[in-house]
Amino acid sequence: MFIIETYTLAVIFCVITMFAWGSWANTQKLAAKDWRFELFYWDYVFGIVLFAGLFALTAGSTGDGGRPFFEDLSQADNASIWSAVLGGILFNAANILLVAAITLAGMSVAFPVGIGLALVIGVIVNYIDAPVGNATLLFGGVALIVLAILLNANAYRKLSAQQQKVPTKGLVLAVVAGLLMGLFYKYVANSMFPDFENPIVGKLSPYTAVFLFALGILASNFVFNTVLMRKPFEGVPVGFKDYFSGSPISHLMGILGGIIWCIGMSFSILASDKAGPAISYGLGQGATVVAALWGIFVWKEFRGAPKGVGSMLNAMLLLYIVGLGLIIAAR
Repeated sequence: MFIIETYTLAVIFCVITMFAWGSWANTQKLAAKDWRFELFYWDYVFGIVLFAGLFALTAGSTGDGGRPFFEDLSQADNASIWSAVLGGILFNAANILLVAAITLAGMSVAFPVGIGLALVIGVIVNYIDAPVGNATLLFGGVALIVLAILLNANAYRKLSAQQQKVPTKGLVLAVVAGLLMGLFYKYVANSMFPDFENPIVGKLSPYTAVFLFALGILASNFVFNTVLMRKPFEGVPVGFKDYFSGSPISHLMGILGGIIWCIGMSFSILASDKAGPAISYGLGQGATVVAALWGIFVWKEFRGAPKGVGSMLNAMLLLYIVGLGLIIAAR
């Protein structure tokens, strides 16, 4: 299987993760305007499973290092399998709430609040499990990102007050999504053998772990998303009949969104070998800056904001960038 050999290449993979995780939500914006997020999300999940399977059969089954995908899957023990699947279930619970928050509050709010909170929790949890990197720099970067989250939430509050909207629902969903999303990566990381060049009996390769993680997402979606279709956060209930009435472009956008996200996840997991799980996950969550830039400058989600909000958003982006720089320097 393909294995990253250097820390520099690991950082490059993390940067690719950052852009993939920060850009996939554009596909939701590009789908039909009347295409509900619950219906979009089915195709998004199918895209994740599709890429995870193809990546395992290609990059995960070639080369001399590690262990080929099918051989690895056949020897995996139950604890490792269920750890990866549990990671998928936790991620799906978090991500479906994040997508709902994007629908209600926009990318430039849902990502900085939800994913920023996930970054803070994820870095702490993964560092406790695998303390790799300079703690002072790592947690200094996390502290700056916490300040960025608070600035973004305050900017959204001011915008909502001016537009006479109640910001509670979108922000609450983003916060709950962040609390859950900060936990999933740990379970996927724990399912794998720590040195990708030296397989351990019973443990998973990164490719097998991501594939089982994707199956956990798919299985749990039949519960989580079905409930949301019947009891939506906003709007009338939708059924599976509505899904099959969607346009080809709407379905394609969902699948493409899932593929883009899974590219980021796969690259982040591969980078964790040389960068350490805390740094790999934390740096990948620089997606927040990318998503905020899309939301602010492309989708104009803060158009007409009151005076002072622009300065808050600029300060938020600066704090995120400096914080991410400290996380990179921690190794």
